[in-house]
Amino acid sequence: MPVPFIMPKFDMDQEKATIISWSKKEGDFIKFDETVLTVETEKVAIDVPAPATGTLARILFKDGDVVPVTKVIAYVLKEGETLADLPKAQESQGTPSKPEVAPVSQPAIAPAAVTLHATPVAVRMAKEEGVDLAQVPAAGDRVTRGDVERFIAHQKTLGRVAIPATPAARRVAQESRVALETIAGSGPRGRVQAADVLASVKTASASTNGREAELVPLTSMRRTIAERMQQSFRESPHIALTAEVDMSEAESIRRLFNMQTEKQGQPRITVTALIIKVVAWALLRHPYLNASFHGDSISLWKDVNIGVAAAAPHGLVVPVLRNADRLGVSEINMQVTELAGRARENKLRLEDVQGGTFTVSNLGMFGIRQFRAVINPPESAILAVGSVVRKPVVVDGEDHVGVRPVLSLTLSADHRVIDGIVAARFLSDLVTGLESPSLLLY
Repeated sequence: MPVPFIMPKFDMDQEKATIISWSKKEGDFIKFDETVLTVETEKVAIDVPAPATGTLARILFKDGDVVPVTKVIAYVLKEGETLADLPKAQESQGTPSKPEVAPVSQPAIAPAAVTLHATPVAVRMAKEEGVDLAQVPAAGDRVTRGDVERFIAHQKTLGRVAIPATPAARRVAQESRVALETIAGSGPRGRVQAADVLASVKTASASTNGREAELVPLTSMRRTIAERMQQSFRESPHIALTAEVDMSEAESIRRLFNMQTEKQGQPRITVTALIIKVVAWALLRHPYLNASFHGDSISLWKDVNIGVAAAAPHGLVVPVLRNADRLGVSEINMQVTELAGRARENKLRLEDVQGGTFTVSNLGMFGIRQFRAVINPPESAILAVGSVVRKPVVVDGEDHVGVRPVLSLTLSADHRVIDGIVAARFLSDLVTGLESPSLLLY
C-alpha cells in the first residue's frame, strides 16, 4: 500500500507546523530520507525527509498551510503502485465536515468515485484553483476540464468562493485582519495567493489617530519569541549584576591562540569563544547558575550546555554548544562560527536549539557597551556581553593610571533559584577567569 507521508512531531510540546515550501512536486521520484519539504515550527525551520522511496503523490497541503502534527500531508507510491492504490480523499483527510448546502442544490450528476479518474488538464486546473477533485461530479467515466469549470461556477453561485483564494491566503488574511476583496490576486484567474496577502499587509498603511503604520504579521517564530520573553519576565523575578573586566591578559592569550589558528588555517578565535570557555569553567564551580526551576524542585544540570544568542531571518534563536566544559577554545570557536552561519541561513536543526542550561548574549560587535538580557526559560541565568572599550584605569596601585581594554558583563539571574550573593560569586569568578586565564588550568 502507498506510504502515508505525515507531518512529523519534532518536539514534545509541538502541535502544528507551517509548510514553508515543497522542494518536490507530485509525480517526482523521491528517495528515503531525501528532503521533500521545509516546515517551520515555533523554534526553527526544519527540512522534512521522505518516509520511503517512491513517487510523491497527492500533496494535500500547500506552501503557507499550517498543519497539525501526525496529519497526512501526502503519499509515497512504492514500485508497482499507481494512483488507483491511493485511499479515497475522505479516508486520507479524516471525517468530513457536514456539507454547507443541502444535497438537492448539487448538480444532478453522479459524483466521481475517486480523484484519480481525471484528465491531466482537469488535474492541473483543479490544482491551480485549489479544488478537491474528490468533490467534483463527473459527467462521464472521468473528471474533465468542463466538469471542473462547472463545479467552480456552481460553488460561486452558492457564495462559497466569492473571492477566489488559496487556503493559505485565507488564513493569512484572517490573522492579519485584511479583507480579501481588497487584494488583487496574482494566481490563475485572479486567485489570491498567500504572497499577495503578505505583500498587501506589508505595504498597507493603517491610520490610528491620524498616524500611519506599516502592518507586519507575526511569524510563528516571532510570536513564540514574544510569548517566551513575556513568560520569562512574568514568571522569573530577574536580578541583574554588572561587573567590568580588564581584558589585557585575555587579549594576550587570544593573540597567542590566533597565531596557531592562522598556521592551521582555522577561523580566528573570537572574544565570544574565550568568554564561553571561562563561563563553562565558572558554571562548574557554581551549579545553581546551571539550573532550572520547576515549581517544587530545582534541577542542577550535570551537563554544561551553553546557548549563544544569534540572529536568524525571522528572529532570535539560541543554538546550543553541548558539553562546553569539555571543549577547547578552538573547538568552541569553530562550533559557534558554524552554528551562527546556519542560523543566518535558517538551517538550524531542532536538536541545535534544545537542551541549553545557560545562555551568553554578545552585542559587543555592534558597539553596545552594556545591556541587560532576558533569561531564556527554563534556564536560570543569562550573561550579557558588551564591547571591549579602551579606557583609563588605575593600575599597579593608586598612583598609576593606564589605558586598558575593559569589558562590561551583566548577569541576569532568576531570584527564585539564585540568591544575590551566589550570582555575585559567579560573576566574580568569571571576572577572575577572564583577567587570569591561566587559572583555568589550575
